[in-house]
Amino acid sequence: MAIKKEVNEKEKKQMPFGRDNYKWVLIGLAFLLVGFILMIGGGSDNPDVFNESIFSFRRLTLSPILILIGFGIQFYAIMKKPKE
Repeated sequence: MAIKKEVNEKEKKQMPFGRDNYKWVLIGLAFLLVGFILMIGGGSDNPDVFNESIFSFRRLTLSPILILIGFGIQFYAIMKKPKE
């Protein structure tokens, strides 16, 4: 009876993610944050004037790639098995 109680207490104290998982989560959040920051801007104060900067490489290509990489890192961080 005492052995089962010790095993149950040990299982309860175990964290669902390890230190590496949290490190990868923070790296993924950094990629997402940079991607969304690069996507903002490009608007015009005057609605009658069209601003061509909305179609820049940074907003159409670079930022979506960084966001997808960030989501991929988040998926990896969640699915990675923590070390025992």
